[in-house]
Amino acid sequence: MFEQLKEDINIVFDRDPAARNTLEIVTTYPGFHAILFHRLNNWLWRSNLKFLARFFSYFSRWLTGIEIHPGAIIGKRFFIDHGMGIVIGETAVIGDDCTLYHGVTLGGTSWNKGKRHPTLGDGVVVGAGAKVLGPIDIGSNARIGSNAVVIRTVPADATVTGIPGRIVNADAAKPSAEQEAMAKKIGFDAYGASQEVPDPVAVAINSMLEHIHKMDKEMEQMCHEIKRLGGGLDEKSIQELSSERVDDGTGSTCLGKKAK
Repeated sequence: MFEQLKEDINIVFDRDPAARNTLEIVTTYPGFHAILFHRLNNWLWRSNLKFLARFFSYFSRWLTGIEIHPGAIIGKRFFIDHGMGIVIGETAVIGDDCTLYHGVTLGGTSWNKGKRHPTLGDGVVVGAGAKVLGPIDIGSNARIGSNAVVIRTVPADATVTGIPGRIVNADAAKPSAEQEAMAKKIGFDAYGASQEVPDPVAVAINSMLEHIHKMDKEMEQMCHEIKRLGGGLDEKSIQELSSERVDDGTGSTCLGKKAK
């Protein structure tokens, strides 16, 4: 028991740089309080003292803003950051070393009894506001992006973002040097998105930039070949683009492009 308590405290130091000392964690961290209550409530639930388990879980929700059904199974070194608005259903299973941020729901999609909530493998991180719904499996070390809605099984080590949740490739979201050069040329900057949780829209735009870059190179090669064969070409260079606000005709302004 005391060993598990020590682990629950140490994991806060490991994952929250704002944690200063043990007294602060024990007295002011609602996520830590919610986990402590759940350890007790789950023992009461398994001991068939279900009313007491539900009563104390209700008190824990009132105190912490975190709702964990006493029937949920939670592994070691579970960390809740901030925590307000988290809901964990009765048949949810959470592995070791998992992290949940505020506003996360591990919910069901059916009123039928039996397994109806998700199972999280070891080392899973679920971002703020994400919804993981139904009796699905989230593989070990998977990452669920903030505000994602996940309703299908996720393999281990995958990253899921969007509504509905889609598996994304972090390498595909990272722009190449050529894509960055093209983005700078046309005034586009969508790379503020974290590479830990890549944005599917950024992935699509990266593909467009790659296509534009290839078209530019092919056009240059074509012009060079035409000149070599003695053909005449207009030597006027392509106008550069700059970003500035322009009138969209509705009385308001929008960010547009204007040739220099």
